[in-house]
Amino acid sequence: MKNAAIGQHLFSGALSGFAGAVLLQPLDLLKTRIQQGDGTPGSRNATVIWNTTRDIVRQDGVKGLWRGTTATLMRNVPGVALYMTSLTHLRAIMAKSPYFAVQDVRESKDGIKTVLPKLSTQGNLIAGASARVAIGLLLNPFSLVKARFESELYSYKSLTGSLMSVVRMGPSELMRGFVASSLRDAPYAGLFVVVYEGLKREATFLAPNVYATTIHSVSAASAGAIATMATHPFDVIKTKMQVRSEERFRGFISTAQRIWQQRGVVGFFDGASLRMSRKILSSVIGWAVFEGVLLLIHKSNQEGG
Repeated sequence: MKNAAIGQHLFSGALSGFAGAVLLQPLDLLKTRIQQGDGTPGSRNATVIWNTTRDIVRQDGVKGLWRGTTATLMRNVPGVALYMTSLTHLRAIMAKSPYFAVQDVRESKDGIKTVLPKLSTQGNLIAGASARVAIGLLLNPFSLVKARFESELYSYKSLTGSLMSVVRMGPSELMRGFVASSLRDAPYAGLFVVVYEGLKREATFLAPNVYATTIHSVSAASAGAIATMATHPFDVIKTKMQVRSEERFRGFISTAQRIWQQRGVVGFFDGASLRMSRKILSSVIGWAVFEGVLLLIHKSNQEGG
């Protein structure tokens, strides 16, 4: 694995993580605020979102919608950079295996559209899930702090103070919500990579004259939407476990049971439209920036060589 390639992937991933975090923080904030409560049976989703937005703006002004941005950057910039880099190089390793190597070798007639390794469906599923869960384990403490900064249930004054507060509570608190995060992230990442690569491959072949950025954006948006809806219940459970301090929200099963008792099936989809919007937009921004930067570097190296 060449150091230059690692640096390029980390830079591209960090840039995409930064752009997504800053632009889309209000959606993350609203999702957390809606998921943290017990909900109101029968409330319309649009009404809940509007009331939550109004309350935040009334209390803290428009800038209040960006509360927790620094914590999000602390989690997402290294998180996206490490995830995309590890995913790319894991796929490169797996591509050497005849079991995971892609069988469809069709290429665009209009030149290269991607510089990423190509795998079979099984390979993409395993690579996506493995990379996402590994990075999730490494950065779970930062995910916990991010969720609590976005919540109104904690009065943290600084990132350092919040991290030290969590650390003092021990390893179990640092890993709080990790099981739910893994059950959300593994299928999400696996499904996303499978759908993204499949759509991108077909679009590149069927529409060779379309700009690579357009293909990457549409493929990422579609993959993000499908993977989000399939895994959203685990996101609700994860958020409640990380921001609620009551004993009944400390375990995965007890949290799921509490949501079911209070709201039924609908309770597992609180904030779904917000997460859907955020994931679609972050997928478009993230993968378009990531692949776009790598393509520019690749073309620059070719011209310079």
